[in-house]
Amino acid sequence: MPDTQLDMDHLSGALRRETVKKNVAAIHISGKLSLLQRKLSNVLLLNAYDALTSATTHTIDARTLAMMVGYNSNDFDTLRASLRALAETVAEWDMLDEQGRQEWGVSSLLSFAKLKAGVCEYAYSPALAQKLYDPKIYALINVHIQRNFSSGHGLALYENCYRFVRTGSTGWWALDVFRKLMGVDGSDYYASFKHLNAKIIKPAVSEVNRSSDIFIEPEFQKKGRSVTDIRFRIKGNPQKAMFEIDDNDGVRNLEVYKTLRAQGVSDRLARQWIAEHGEDYVREKLDYVKGQGGVKSTVGYLSAALRDDFRPPESVKPAEPNPDAIAAAQQRSEEKKREDLAYASRAAERSERARKLSVVQDLVSRRNPTQRDADKRLFMAGLKDDLGREHFRAHGWRSGLNAAAIINFWAELEPEAFEDH
Repeated sequence: MPDTQLDMDHLSGALRRETVKKNVAAIHISGKLSLLQRKLSNVLLLNAYDALTSATTHTIDARTLAMMVGYNSNDFDTLRASLRALAETVAEWDMLDEQGRQEWGVSSLLSFAKLKAGVCEYAYSPALAQKLYDPKIYALINVHIQRNFSSGHGLALYENCYRFVRTGSTGWWALDVFRKLMGVDGSDYYASFKHLNAKIIKPAVSEVNRSSDIFIEPEFQKKGRSVTDIRFRIKGNPQKAMFEIDDNDGVRNLEVYKTLRAQGVSDRLARQWIAEHGEDYVREKLDYVKGQGGVKSTVGYLSAALRDDFRPPESVKPAEPNPDAIAAAQQRSEEKKREDLAYASRAAERSERARKLSVVQDLVSRRNPTQRDADKRLFMAGLKDDLGREHFRAHGWRSGLNAAAIINFWAELEPEAFEDH
């Protein structure tokens, strides 16, 4: 994740803390991670957050982790590669302590990670864990919002602006610092402010304002005719109130919350599910999962049940023992089987489409800016109708309306990338 903060909103204590102090610098995360790798780092941090300073290692079910991030749950090669990338990523901080003394430090983002028996175990260095746990340094962000982002630059800008939401402004960043935060430092192309503004700033601002719970507006400082610094004004996005999570004790007193916690669901995830889906819907899915045998990961299965609306097959009412009733019952049974098969087929198709679109996001993240522009122009040229083109302009490679065409397009470019290992 390029010089930016992480986040994670699936598995730990949601906290509304005091306003971020302007004289405290961000923890910069160096390295050019893909969008999915950035999301992985956020989920890992939130999973560990409650015990970040009290436990030396943290664990999470590997399939649940993969599913939450957007990987195929069987794609452990990608998960291993992403964990390796995080272990090779450097976190650096340079800030003032409480006595006003300067402190500089550096650490690998993950001190280690391993996969064994279906479990991911990982750790942060003690020094980095202390910094990440301090809410003045690092703001936890809702993973429900993070899933809306289709570009790494958009998510990076959101992460770096979100922690200043209560101060209303990021403060001025030199353009060199901003390029590092966006992961485009060292690029001759983005040394030009014209290119940086057109390809990074404007699209990223648009995605933040469209996809998140904050609204940002860039401002620029000039020296002569050259832009030298940038800052972002920040306010809440009134159109995104749906992303707010109730943090008071009311939710924690609900029986459905207590049941979720008893099933191993973390505090933050339990409250997010209740806020997102409603108490009755969550209780319905809890009852459904309770009736299923042999569930290895209750949290993962419950997450899927909530997302895909798993339901038990409708029971057939007892029929009168006469030939017509028996025939009608048999017909209903056959129809139900066909419906179940069709539902399962559609679910499998949705899952496979989601897997392939995740692959597409990873492929796009590996392309350089020139290649990305060429890819978009080539794809747009092949779209036949205005609606499809407009939807692609708005949603990019996450355009559900163009999903089949997107997958076919990238399958021609990178056919081996879609093999399900």
